[in-house]
Amino acid sequence: FLTEVCDVVISENGDAYPEVREKADYIKKVMSIEEERFNATIDAGLAILSDIIHGTLKEGVDTISGEDVFKLYDTFGFPIDLTREIAEESHLNIDEETFKSLMQQQKVRAREARANISGWSDASKNLLTQFPETEFTGYTDYRTEAKIIGILAEDEAVQSVSEGECTVILDKTPFYGEGGGQVGDTGTIYKNGAILTVYDTRKSDGVYIHLCTVANGTFSVGDTVMADIENMRREAIRRNHSACHLLQAALRVVLGSHVEQAGSYVDPQRVRFDFTHFQALTAEEIRKVEALVNANILVGNGIRTIETDIETAKKEGAMALFGEKYGSTVRMVKMGDFSTELCGGTHCDNTAKIGLFKIVSESSVAAGVRRIEGVTGLGVLELIGEREGLIADTAKALKAQNPNDMAHRAAALQGEISTLKREIDSLNSKLAANRLGSLVSEAKTVGAVKLIAADLENAGIDAARTLCDSIKDKYSDAVAVFAVHDKEKLNFVAACGKDAVSAGAHAGNILKEVSAVTGGKGGGRPDSATSGGRDLDKIADALAAAEAIVAGMLK
Repeated sequence: FLTEVCDVVISENGDAYPEVREKADYIKKVMSIEEERFNATIDAGLAILSDIIHGTLKEGVDTISGEDVFKLYDTFGFPIDLTREIAEESHLNIDEETFKSLMQQQKVRAREARANISGWSDASKNLLTQFPETEFTGYTDYRTEAKIIGILAEDEAVQSVSEGECTVILDKTPFYGEGGGQVGDTGTIYKNGAILTVYDTRKSDGVYIHLCTVANGTFSVGDTVMADIENMRREAIRRNHSACHLLQAALRVVLGSHVEQAGSYVDPQRVRFDFTHFQALTAEEIRKVEALVNANILVGNGIRTIETDIETAKKEGAMALFGEKYGSTVRMVKMGDFSTELCGGTHCDNTAKIGLFKIVSESSVAAGVRRIEGVTGLGVLELIGEREGLIADTAKALKAQNPNDMAHRAAALQGEISTLKREIDSLNSKLAANRLGSLVSEAKTVGAVKLIAADLENAGIDAARTLCDSIKDKYSDAVAVFAVHDKEKLNFVAACGKDAVSAGAHAGNILKEVSAVTGGKGGGRPDSATSGGRDLDKIADALAAAEAIVAGMLK
């Protein structure tokens, strides 16, 4: 449905927004996928809501709890309007006041989380407005002589500091302030034997903020100091940031021009890049992207930074971050003819200095957004070392003579395991079948049916199903309910003979209530069903409940 609407929207707005027409196929594909996902959400939500309604009616109340409505909305994405409408069909209300209260609590938690992440109180932010913008020298210098123009401690401006943590503002700095997905620099600020350890750098409206711990001595406003960043750490960050640009360009070549940056994070250990794409990358696509990035590293393209106006940058084909606000002057980073982006971060001066790039993982972070994590330079060597160790350990565990024999050895072991499993299943089936007579002799008469309920322990789910089928076929008035489990996993299996079904018994509904006693859920057809359980300590209670459950179903 939505793809048809897209055609009309694109036709009507294509002249005003040419990019909509250019990306028509991609837009329609994403809309189709989103519609499918929404329908799947609705289907899942309907099943859960059905259980909630059933439980509410069973309790004899006329209102669905606000907690349940909130869980449907927050966890499963089920619209509250739809919950309200379906509840009304069953003559139920929903507790909207509790729902609204829970929503408000969630918003408060989200605000607090954002505040904790930023690490800055409103008082500190207000104090920063008195300082002029900091001159950043870190594109070319790793060490700069500077003057302390402000010191903050415990949300107050102070004239000097000699211990503990503090925030220092300099008139100029080589420390990069966190931004554009790149982490802030670390290092030291020092003078005449006095040392400040800088453990993070941030910025606010052009003011660079050095988060420090006093290691030794006293620092005062007006002091002339040396600001010195941690060189090796910065070099690793530069490699990862430059690789991030090459990665985006490679993704657009391999996947298409619809790929756009949706977020990034660059630190000394890795690069994390989020981008728009509608499905998981195949192994071949990952291989092509990785190869293309490394080809542009090995060719040794110079990396140039150019300050220009936004219109000139766009004409140059510079990629800009969607939704980002840019000033009249922008910084354009060019890597040969392969990548051109607007970026304020720090980079290598040649792609060859990245060394090597390796994709570590590819995953989904949101609908229509994928994430790639990768490493460069020494990080690749560390990754190779880790994987070589893993291969050696795996070869040893498989008793393979060398790593090349691992696949053959693993296949042989899988064959042995499959054979042993079949033998175990066969033995379990025979053991269960041998119990048939004793189980039938212990059956309880419940109305017009005979109920057989037992804990088969570790007989296995297949053996339990076979036993259920035997009982169902031999005894048409029988209802069988069995539990099977090991130390961690619990399942229930049930079956009803045809006369038992005619009398009102329903295997699926029986298990829905039986498994609920152990905190599980499941169901199935009237004549056979399977469900999962959770609490192994409540198996006896669940099986004991079967008698009353069956009795309540019979006509």
